[in-house]
Amino acid sequence: MGFRNLQETVSSLERDGQLCRIEVEIDPYLEAGAIQRRVYANGGPALLFSRVKGCAFPMLANLFGTLERARYLFRDTLPAIERLVELKVDPGVAFREIGASLGLGRHAWHLLPKSAKSGPLLQNTTTLAQLPQLVSWPEDGGAFVTLPKVYTEAPDKPGWRGSNLGMYRVQISGGEYASDEAGLHYQLHRGIGVHHAAALKKGQPLPVNVFVGGPPSLALAAVMPLPEGMPELAFAGLLGGHRLPVVKTPNGLLAPAEADFCLSGHIIPGQTRPEGPFGDHLGYYSLAHDFPVMKVTHIFHRPGAIWPFTTVGRPPQEDTTFGTLIHEMTGAAIPDLVPGVQAIHAVDVAGVHPLLLAVGSERYLPYIENAGPQELLTQANALLGQGQLSLAKYLLIVNEADQPELDIHDIGEFLKSLLSRIDWRRDLHFQTCTTIDTLDYSGSALNAGSKVVMAASGPVRRSLPTEIPGTLSLPTGFSKPQVATPGVLILQGESWQGERGVSATDLIAFCRSYTQDDEINDFPLIVIVDDAEFSARNLQNLLWVTFTRSAPASDIEGIESFSHVKHWGCRGSLVIDARQKSFHAPPLEDDLDIERRVDALGAAGGALHGLN
Repeated sequence: MGFRNLQETVSSLERDGQLCRIEVEIDPYLEAGAIQRRVYANGGPALLFSRVKGCAFPMLANLFGTLERARYLFRDTLPAIERLVELKVDPGVAFREIGASLGLGRHAWHLLPKSAKSGPLLQNTTTLAQLPQLVSWPEDGGAFVTLPKVYTEAPDKPGWRGSNLGMYRVQISGGEYASDEAGLHYQLHRGIGVHHAAALKKGQPLPVNVFVGGPPSLALAAVMPLPEGMPELAFAGLLGGHRLPVVKTPNGLLAPAEADFCLSGHIIPGQTRPEGPFGDHLGYYSLAHDFPVMKVTHIFHRPGAIWPFTTVGRPPQEDTTFGTLIHEMTGAAIPDLVPGVQAIHAVDVAGVHPLLLAVGSERYLPYIENAGPQELLTQANALLGQGQLSLAKYLLIVNEADQPELDIHDIGEFLKSLLSRIDWRRDLHFQTCTTIDTLDYSGSALNAGSKVVMAASGPVRRSLPTEIPGTLSLPTGFSKPQVATPGVLILQGESWQGERGVSATDLIAFCRSYTQDDEINDFPLIVIVDDAEFSARNLQNLLWVTFTRSAPASDIEGIESFSHVKHWGCRGSLVIDARQKSFHAPPLEDDLDIERRVDALGAAGGALHGLN
């Protein structure tokens, strides 16, 4: 039951026609990533590059490239896990009370890793320079591990029971790193930070193991939002359908015996180096910033080791599959996360953390009609206090009773429901000088910015226009009006000029050029962009541009805005400045020469013909 290693996985996928071997030489510098993105976009198979330029190890791409393939990988255990969620069995409780097993049967025993004296992983060693030097985007700062499983243990509680397994990117070349050093990029709200802080308090190095490859359950476990007290290493056994065999490495930590590679060492106390740039999942480069340095003392690999990788870029990408699969597994538990919340959706095409949608309930005053958002605000604050949900920049929440049939994953309908009901005078709630996603450069500084809750409850208060009135008048500097979706007007502005953390002067002037009686207010939401045609072309573009390129506190203005007892609102349209700012990170762009090479590989007679 379940795959015990990556070799079994590859063989099974190949037998079922879900994997294609690429026998021509592929360059890990830009070419492999470009191929992976093309094949992913076309819903293609997993790819095994058997000849990698400058490297003896084969590379595996697109393993999680489709939701169907991901379900296939975990087909033996997903039903059991989904059933546990439906029965509201907390995996953390099941783990702590494994003797009773809480009705889990044999699945409970799979939570316990199984110690082994030796394993395939420890049979060979190599160096950082001999690993695949994957560079996915032209301005990346070096080679990166893009599917790493970073393992640490609590200094005060050594052993797997106090461990953390997370997927934090690892830079293995370039920049200021020595030949035996790696950059360890971990962000806010990551479990490794607790272990690192404890090690620093003791004044000692933090041992770290970075696993690459191994059973697919390791990768999914590393990104799962597990409850407190549930080690990811244990969950990997539950997800993989067998007890996970583990061996000990020279730094004292455990490693899965069936992993393909293990970079073993420790974080150097008090030492950081610039890590990055790196093309990231918001669709921009995350720039170079100081992050902890890992001293790599050993690199182990199994016989026949395979190096899995992915490309991180503007969504949707392969990591989109993880989010969808996790929602399928845990969606039934959402109402138990925050009382009254029926559903949540971190919007992938907007970069995940920039936009969070929620459907809540209004039960505070059922005897008063149309009281407006009340319990929704309690639920919104609770969501912003939940782990990585706390990184949400825009939280849009609606009342289930207003539109019971609303599907939260139908984003167009969700926006129509909210925009037709929201009262901009009352229903905007800001948090300023707070934390935001490390990868989001729209805020006031790295990790710092603002948030806004938009809460809508009550009857429909307006119809949403779908056409631009012929008499619409625009101030100088604003042009090319387009309706992106009902009620949302896109305007093209001149290039942004201003100061970080301050509303642009032309944004303020635009809002002051109208009163609440002007016809432009028929559109409850106006978005100012650099390229109106691109932004209005489809909903994906609208969401990506609007929510990755704006900071609530400085880029939201409104027609006839006001501030009353420190509450901000507007009597007319809400206006969001979603232009690219001078301090933003640059968006990702393909290398045209590489794209032409991939085109040639995909032509008739080429190694990728029919795949890209």
